[in-house]
Amino acid sequence: MPAHQFILNGQTVSVEAPEDLSLLWVLRDVLGVTGPKYGCGVGVCGACTSHLDGEAFRPCIHPVGTLQGREVMTIEGLGAQGLHPVQQAWMTEDVAQCGFCQPGQIMAAVALLKKNAHPSDADIDAAMSDNVCRCGTYVRIRAAIKRAALLLRSGAVGG
Repeated sequence: MPAHQFILNGQTVSVEAPEDLSLLWVLRDVLGVTGPKYGCGVGVCGACTSHLDGEAFRPCIHPVGTLQGREVMTIEGLGAQGLHPVQQAWMTEDVAQCGFCQPGQIMAAVALLKKNAHPSDADIDAAMSDNVCRCGTYVRIRAAIKRAALLLRSGAVGG
């Protein structure tokens, strides 16, 4: 099996795995990183949303063989330096109900706020529309994103 080297949450990792093995399975089963959840396995539910080179992506549909030298961040890496403002807002707004989709929701929200510091309701809805929450906490998710935007604009630090 070939070795694949990439940066995971700020640390270089090397894993031996088939080229076509989904990064989600490498993260969860080989590296023990369980924040990204398996939901659908075809990139449509958002439960595994993480960041690849700073952009939101779905590890369930990215083969590990395509990641040589690239940077992957999961929810575990987001809070490595203390809670990120999005994580703070999630707690303040009491977003999580079952919590299963929340790592993916948070990572999608962070990606949105990197691109848009003043998102409207329509911006939030569009950016988050591909992340499914079976509990239906969409109103709290929107409120948390607005709160996080304020925290980020005020200079809150974290992650």
